[in-house]
Amino acid sequence: MDQTTFSPIRQAVIPPQARDADTALEQALDALLAHQRDDGHWLFELEADATIPAEYVLLVHYLGETPDLQLEGRIASYLRRIQNADGSWPLFHQGQADISASVKAYFALKMIGDAPEAEHMQRARASILAQGGAEASNVFTRTLLALFGVMPWQAVPMMPVEIMLLPQWFPFHLSKVSYWSRTVLVPLLVLNSLRPQARNPRGIGIDELFGRPRQTVRLPRKAPHQRWLWFGAFRCLDAALRACEPLFPRRTRQRAIERAERFVRERLNGDNGLGAIFPAMANEVMMFEVLGVPRTDPSVMQARAAIDRLLVVREHEAYCQPCLSPVWDTALACHALLEIGSPRATDAAARGLAWLRPLQVLDVKGDWAVRRPHLRPGGWAFQYANAHYPDVDDTAVVAMALHRAAYAVDNKGQNGQPPSAESIARAAEWVTGMQSHNGGWGAFEPENTHFYLNNIPFADHGALLDPPTVDVSARCLSMLAQLEGGATGLSAQAALRYVLAGQEADGSWFGRWGTNYIYGTWSALCGLNAAGLPADAPEMRRAVDWLIGIQNEDGGWGEDGDSYRLDYRGHMPAPSTASQTAWALLGLMAAGAAGHESVTRGIDYLVRTQEPDGNWPEERFTAVGFPRVFYLRYHGYAHYFPLWALARYRNFRQDGARAIAWGL
Repeated sequence: MDQTTFSPIRQAVIPPQARDADTALEQALDALLAHQRDDGHWLFELEADATIPAEYVLLVHYLGETPDLQLEGRIASYLRRIQNADGSWPLFHQGQADISASVKAYFALKMIGDAPEAEHMQRARASILAQGGAEASNVFTRTLLALFGVMPWQAVPMMPVEIMLLPQWFPFHLSKVSYWSRTVLVPLLVLNSLRPQARNPRGIGIDELFGRPRQTVRLPRKAPHQRWLWFGAFRCLDAALRACEPLFPRRTRQRAIERAERFVRERLNGDNGLGAIFPAMANEVMMFEVLGVPRTDPSVMQARAAIDRLLVVREHEAYCQPCLSPVWDTALACHALLEIGSPRATDAAARGLAWLRPLQVLDVKGDWAVRRPHLRPGGWAFQYANAHYPDVDDTAVVAMALHRAAYAVDNKGQNGQPPSAESIARAAEWVTGMQSHNGGWGAFEPENTHFYLNNIPFADHGALLDPPTVDVSARCLSMLAQLEGGATGLSAQAALRYVLAGQEADGSWFGRWGTNYIYGTWSALCGLNAAGLPADAPEMRRAVDWLIGIQNEDGGWGEDGDSYRLDYRGHMPAPSTASQTAWALLGLMAAGAAGHESVTRGIDYLVRTQEPDGNWPEERFTAVGFPRVFYLRYHGYAHYFPLWALARYRNFRQDGARAIAWGL
């Protein structure tokens, strides 16, 4: 396909700006290239809240391992630093108190050796009790506390391992929940049924965090997102299961446990662990422990080592990451470099894409195949390896980068086709096949919309499912439009309708995987632009007006994690960040507003806030794992997104028009 067939962005020539923007771009390029690894890929830190490092500490003590005192001291320093002034721990930087994160952090610090009488521990205890005590914790925290014997199992919703034997037509089946829920749940079913006791050699407990005798704690109340009718029905089912559990046939339980173990072993994922995410990996190790699998077993040793690969250890602090993000980081860095287009940037992008290409999953039909049994695999995972769980978001972004490089940079191979032509075709085939019937895409699963399941008592986090979302769908629309030269195919047309239907009344779009409406609006505008929607379309104009209307006085953009509050009432203002400013700028330029003064002010913000080393400071969390439950700080976002925005601005300024409307 010749690149001239792509839908162009037409712009009036923008008056030249001060050289500072070009200087900032070159410094940012130097900084990004300095992070590139010898084999061509990028990997930046991925930071969550206090729960993951706290759970790492508790896992070590659960297993009765001899703790690395130096490592624990560094984790303790990290936990103390991110503690709020009121003694609590938040879910994101400068966020409000979260009871579950606070309980886990306190428990971990006490396990490490911090005295309950210490000032920071007293503040933490007072905050936890003010929030309702440890008995107000969510289900995952309750389960962890029950494993340590500090919470009665009667306070944990029933999740018998016999669930493994349910038929697919049953209202609850593992295929009906998301990949992350599935990989966390399966080993947890074994733990919930066998109810092992942590080794915890020193017998550390947290009775002081309960506002009532802990043995009197009952099941959690209905979560705000849950409906009374559904919740009541599931609570009755919980009571029935609790009464009948002693009568379950032993053979049936053993068969269910064997099936759960087989599920885990089939997805061990080598050095990357079950699902390549910490909660599943930790549950996997504890499951092997209760099943009596020797710690010298190669699978157990590999699973345990995979967890340690998530550690970030510095001179004075350490923390555990929820997972690793090399494919996502590398693909986005390559897009920024291809936007620059200089020989140095293009060469670095080519090396990154050469690293990415062989990671495409072509021979494993993962869990997604339950609903798409005849679809050939062809996606990329988020992590180094996670063959059972590739995701369409990463796949679309990688495919677009490969395609962009193939037709703008790569030498043609046999039959005039670039070396990556087959990879791109397989990716497009897989992404198209993963589209849900409503025209959108979930991240890992098609048709994962059994919303009633979020009412089960276990799902008080409200993140059991992986339904289609606008941000992922807009990226898939961008990919299809880029490959087709516009939204010409049936799949792209359905995606276009889905994205347009998702626009909020104020002109924004909700962002599921980035914070929040800024991220969603950037994603949607890029997809709509790639699909050929003109800049004067009312949807584009409303989005531009919205982005301009929420710009901060300093010229940047920011949004707080509290915009994910239950009512989703829209954007919540926050101090400007480099990544969110870059998203707003890229969105405005995609919507035809590159010449607006708001863009100039945004670029000026990036130039002014860049540090001497070419990077941008960004402590705030600008991404999300699960809204209202789990937030993320991608350390790479402040590297490649501002660079990308500066490069695109320079290209508009110099050319007055772009020959190619890249979806991102």
